[in-house]
Amino acid sequence: MRPFALTGGRTRPSRADFTLITTVTAVDPPPERAPRPQPEQARILRRCVRPLAVAELAALLDLPVSVVVIMLCDLLEAGLITARPPHPVSTRTTDLDLLQKVRDGLGRL
Repeated sequence: MRPFALTGGRTRPSRADFTLITTVTAVDPPPERAPRPQPEQARILRRCVRPLAVAELAALLDLPVSVVVIMLCDLLEAGLITARPPHPVSTRTTDLDLLQKVRDGLGRL
């Protein structure tokens, strides 16, 4: 199926909640009043039984990330999935020191 058909002709997501590393999980059980998902949305829900990153989901479905994000927006608005943003990375000095040590160790290999 062509991507524009999967998104109803939309080219932009309705929300800005999703990045490549946003974790998506299907809601179990789905809300009673949720609309019946389209076939491609149902594929997403089956894949997201366990948390999955947006980029990984797009790769598994063999669809462009932009198309997957538009469908995820629809699913989020219907209450069929949850989306968790990535955890912020700490830039404390000890973290940078550790990264430097790892880089140096890899360089010695």
